[in-house]
Amino acid sequence: MADEQAFDEVVRFTSDLIRIDTSNFGGGDCRERPAAEYAAEQLAGAGLEPVLLERTEGRTNVVARVAGTDPGADALLVHGHLDVVPAQAADWSVDPFSGEIRDGVVWGRGAVDMKNMDAMILAVVRSWAREGLRPRRDVVVAFTADEEASAVDGSGFLADHHPELFEGCTEGVSESGAFTFHDGTGRQLYPIAAGERGTGWLKLTARGRAGHGSKVNKENAVTHLAAAVTRIGEHEWPLRLTPTVRAALTELAALYGIEARLDQADVLLEKLGPAAKLVEATVRNSANPTMLNAGYKVNVIPGEAVAFVDGRFLPGTEDEFRATLDRLTGPHVDWEFHHHGVALQAPLDTPTYARMRAAVEEFAPEGQVVPYCMSGGTDAKQFSRLGITGYGFAPLKLPEGLDYQALFHGVDERVPVEALHFGVRVLDRFLRTA
Repeated sequence: MADEQAFDEVVRFTSDLIRIDTSNFGGGDCRERPAAEYAAEQLAGAGLEPVLLERTEGRTNVVARVAGTDPGADALLVHGHLDVVPAQAADWSVDPFSGEIRDGVVWGRGAVDMKNMDAMILAVVRSWAREGLRPRRDVVVAFTADEEASAVDGSGFLADHHPELFEGCTEGVSESGAFTFHDGTGRQLYPIAAGERGTGWLKLTARGRAGHGSKVNKENAVTHLAAAVTRIGEHEWPLRLTPTVRAALTELAALYGIEARLDQADVLLEKLGPAAKLVEATVRNSANPTMLNAGYKVNVIPGEAVAFVDGRFLPGTEDEFRATLDRLTGPHVDWEFHHHGVALQAPLDTPTYARMRAAVEEFAPEGQVVPYCMSGGTDAKQFSRLGITGYGFAPLKLPEGLDYQALFHGVDERVPVEALHFGVRVLDRFLRTA
């Protein structure tokens, strides 16, 4: 088991990493190198040989391998990203980059997404070095840049240009799983992610005839665009249950003593109460208009209007997603992917998933582990190019009232010290036996 020093280090590492401002504004505006150098220093202190890699200056990734005892076993990738979304200090109760530790809680941008997991990984491998322990299978540790934007400087770059560093890796674990979900009735759920929706960020472009605002114009680009955006925003996507979502609904129904009528999934979700939040965003595709840009003067009809839409699609539904967008945009609006990421599906009947479940149950016997599909995306999309199956497993034991999912990209992001200690215990237990 991880030693007491690991519990001290995970808190310190989380705080230190938060203080290194790695805000990713998109378009290349970020610098992860100071955080990467910090992580590499801690890995080197554990006797490892970290490699620092950049596609773009300052956009640094770190990769190291912990040699296992079984050379014939497949390797396991454990990864976390170093960048964070920006934070407006005026909105926060504390300086979002202070890493302040107050009342048993670590505060700051990245406390949940996902410098806490980065710190857990560092604390665990360093505790192994002090103990002289080697895991059964090789464990490849990767800290990436640019996850909060396109990943082209991070996991995409590593997968495309340095696949040799991940040789033998067949599975990977990273963010958004094994956290406490309180259902409001006293039951504690621990969802482990086994899939994620694909990313379809869309750019819509309408072109028409520019002209005077006072004249009749049947080729108004703004009108065409507004109609398409309205159709997309009002569209009701049909139910599409993937194997992971089916398993999640079946297990949740059993826990609550509800008949698992998967052919009536919306009715089932209503009966699940608060627990439905774990599933409701992943029973169908989605497309939400988010940005509009058109015109330059009130009395001038522009010749072009542009909108952006955040689209997400479930595994196996991308063709349907594309066809639906073709229909909804109509003949006067073109669309293209502004950013595209594949949907992922991971099996539940594997030794790795069973070991993740067992690790959580050992330290949270009062909890119930359930599978779920992530509504968003992670670096697992890029690593899947290497044939690596991804799971969401960043364990945290959270008190009731702390809304973990709302803290992602939210104001006053924070993580309890005890949650970090729990994460170290569970991650250590899993990786030792994985």
